[in-house]
Amino acid sequence: MRPQRPSKAGRSTLAKWAVVPIGLAVSIVLAGCTQQQLQGFLPGGPGVTDHTGPIIGLWTTSWIVLLAVGVVTWGLIIWAAVAYRRRKGQTGLPVQLRYNLPIEIFYTIVPLILVLGFFAFTARDQAEIEANNDPQVHIQVYGKRWAWDFNYTDSNVYSPGIQAQRLDAEPGVVNEDELPVLYLPVGQRVEINIESRDVIHSFWILDFLYKKDMIPAKSNYLYFVPLKEGTYHGKCAELCGEYHSLMLFTVKVVSQSEYDHQMDLLKQAGYTGQLGPEYNTNSNAPGNGTSTIDSDTPTNDQTQNEDQH
Repeated sequence: MRPQRPSKAGRSTLAKWAVVPIGLAVSIVLAGCTQQQLQGFLPGGPGVTDHTGPIIGLWTTSWIVLLAVGVVTWGLIIWAAVAYRRRKGQTGLPVQLRYNLPIEIFYTIVPLILVLGFFAFTARDQAEIEANNDPQVHIQVYGKRWAWDFNYTDSNVYSPGIQAQRLDAEPGVVNEDELPVLYLPVGQRVEINIESRDVIHSFWILDFLYKKDMIPAKSNYLYFVPLKEGTYHGKCAELCGEYHSLMLFTVKVVSQSEYDHQMDLLKQAGYTGQLGPEYNTNSNAPGNGTSTIDSDTPTNDQTQNEDQH
């Protein structure tokens, strides 16, 4: 029995059904548009840092390609379901097609090309984002359960972080005025050395569209140029314990004069020097990177309290 070709009525039904996935795909793509440009459902936007533009471009292009693949796949599924549905009076199974070499080559080669293409463009953009390129500002960030310490290396001052969730406060309530604040000078290439005092954390400034893990006994680095003054939100993006969701911080991108003023305020407050690995909970000695817990080393809760005095 040869498979029957769809009738005119069947083709009409097929056309109606094909409109659904196409319309859905178009709606999804247009939903990501702003009056300025397509942002791909991402926070921030082009011009926040020197890297947000390429990241948004890669993200949006990937979604468009994948939506096109989805439309073709949905269309073929609907076409096969409508064109070869069992009609009144038919019995048995339709003719089975197996070992169709052209089709097998097609659905092997096309996904391979897509994967290689995504990998190549991602590797290209990531290499650009990870490039050192002679930073002008050096900052060290320590993640600790459940706050952040900021060392401004060039100015030899630090900003100690405390946990914004107070034990005597209502659960889940965060005092945003007490969140650790990271200051960045606009238009300057920044290097952020990220470290962990205890477990794996992840340093993520949402609008900057890039995050990186903070691994005990390992140094990771971020490089970027903040291009737009403003206040941004940061958080830990790696599950690290009970108060992971409250491990928040604020980022303020300010003018060079305001940045220098904030450094002076930290000096006047007595926060000179650097908060180093001596406060890590998983090291016997500063910087040795061992995993044995030393009972003489202050805990993070203790250092958070000590740093405020």
